[in-house]
Amino acid sequence: MAEKRLDGRIALITGASRGIGRAVALRFAEEGAKLILVARTTGALEEVDDEIQSLTGETSTLVPMDMRDFDAIDKMGGAVYERFGKLDILVGNAGVLGPLSPMGHIKAKDWSQVMDINLTANWRLLRSFDPLLRKSDAGRCLFVTSSVGANPRAYWSSYAVSKAALEMMTKIYALEIADTAIRANLINPGSTRTAMRALAMPGEDPQSLKSPEQITEPFVSLCEVGCRHNGMTMDEHGNVTA
Repeated sequence: MAEKRLDGRIALITGASRGIGRAVALRFAEEGAKLILVARTTGALEEVDDEIQSLTGETSTLVPMDMRDFDAIDKMGGAVYERFGKLDILVGNAGVLGPLSPMGHIKAKDWSQVMDINLTANWRLLRSFDPLLRKSDAGRCLFVTSSVGANPRAYWSSYAVSKAALEMMTKIYALEIADTAIRANLINPGSTRTAMRALAMPGEDPQSLKSPEQITEPFVSLCEVGCRHNGMTMDEHGNVTA
């Protein structure tokens, strides 16, 4: 049997019920990780868990939660500590697109929602789980970004701003934990066949895009014990781009 590259690692994945999060959860399960899956909908989480059980015979810890419930994120940190005593892998994947419109036309509530989910929720995850990552022999922290986070694009407004800030947050954290066993990185999955991509590009043929299952390899490599990258951005092909 091939060696499982995440064997026994405790991994928390947000936005785990569909798209990239679901694909990463299934791949991590195949690689031997013990999963904590977070998403808004209980039924969708249970469907992913059923798939994982059929693949591996193992069950996951399911956490139905809205990422804007910041107090719940803090409570989740305490619950994970009580059950596992540490966290080996944190994957911040949950995100929303928000309106694609001129800056001056965005409603305040829409701006706040995008910043809350794409940026502040991930900071709250870091804040809650940093002590648990430090208890791991090789803590790995990975956030999902986008090309528009580094390359300004008209009308991508709040989404692009949130990803630019997420990248800065991750790279600052990477500097702060450089002398520890933790490594913090970003992944830019590129154009992928997801519901968010369909919203952003409604006229695009989804069959022309990569499936989420095709981009899971960089997630595994950045979360392995042997990963030495820190403060880097990796694309879907495994190339370090920044």
